[in-house]
Amino acid sequence: MAVSSTVRRGAKDFLSDGEKRCWVTDFTRILVTGGAGFIGSAFVRRAVRAHPHWRIVVLDKLTYAGNLANLAPVAEQITFHHGDITEPADVQAAMAGADAVINFAAESHVDRALVDPRPCIRTNIEGVLVLLEIAQRSGVRRFLQVSSDEIYGDFCDIDRHAREDDALAPRNPYAASKAGSEHLAFSYAASYGLDVVVTRGANTYGPYQYPEKIIPLFITNALQDQPLPLYGDGMAVRDYLYVEDHAAGIDLVLHHGAAGTAYNLGARTAVTGVAVAAYILEALGKPRSLMQYIADRPGHDYRYSVDPSRAEALGWTRAWDFVRGMAQTVAWYVAHADWWRAARAQTAFREHETLWYAR
Repeated sequence: MAVSSTVRRGAKDFLSDGEKRCWVTDFTRILVTGGAGFIGSAFVRRAVRAHPHWRIVVLDKLTYAGNLANLAPVAEQITFHHGDITEPADVQAAMAGADAVINFAAESHVDRALVDPRPCIRTNIEGVLVLLEIAQRSGVRRFLQVSSDEIYGDFCDIDRHAREDDALAPRNPYAASKAGSEHLAFSYAASYGLDVVVTRGANTYGPYQYPEKIIPLFITNALQDQPLPLYGDGMAVRDYLYVEDHAAGIDLVLHHGAAGTAYNLGARTAVTGVAVAAYILEALGKPRSLMQYIADRPGHDYRYSVDPSRAEALGWTRAWDFVRGMAQTVAWYVAHADWWRAARAQTAFREHETLWYAR
């Protein structure tokens, strides 16, 4: 990516027309928190290719969804720190010398947060506070908080797409924690001049996704001739974004996003759970009788949909449509049975599966 040498010094610096300056610079040392997770590792693998001059440090707690195997293709090109973003000493060590921080670290599963929201609150709010405090003290030039479209709440009865200036209306503990982390990040921009940008990604899928989420769960279940559990009537709508496009959008916002600004990253798709299941079963040659309707999730949001025009105006374009992305994803899980079988063998996966899907 071609960039200028302009350096953005503070979130309160504005152009004469009232629009915030864009940070358009390059970086040398990047801290990626949660970089052994699904989206974080995709970003790291992409960054190694796109920015070979970067010194990339990954900080990850390696919880049930964190996996060093996700970073194996680039292990020799990065520095890995095993640590927790809620622990200041871990963050201080990993952030030393960083000029940009990208925070992917999160407890990200709605179902788990409904059972026990405390880990979600601790990581997604308390951990973000630790990161912001140390970033502000350390002179980090840009802090990018990776957020979610779920912070807008349910758009089921709203005939439009969520825009960045819409009110945040989270309806479950996970979404509330992500909204809280955004408020904290923007408060550090306003109060301390920390340069902050936020990305709000749509439901993301692709290789290396832990198999508790709908697409890898359905693929790996189908490969074992197990039922594909659909909440309620299976008609909840999601805007599915392929992980490579998500990573590219974050990279673009990191370099060119306006300080103090949020950017939606969505694929402009509207796909139901039933359609996801049907595609996977057809792709794998499995019968539709494997679809199983189960009790609905409490407070289930039935439509997420974001308007990504602001990111598109920066130059972001999606390279993957749903059919092509799903074909690539299914093929990856077929070819990497050792990876997903190891994930599904974990106690954390088996206990969650029994709690939610054996009802």
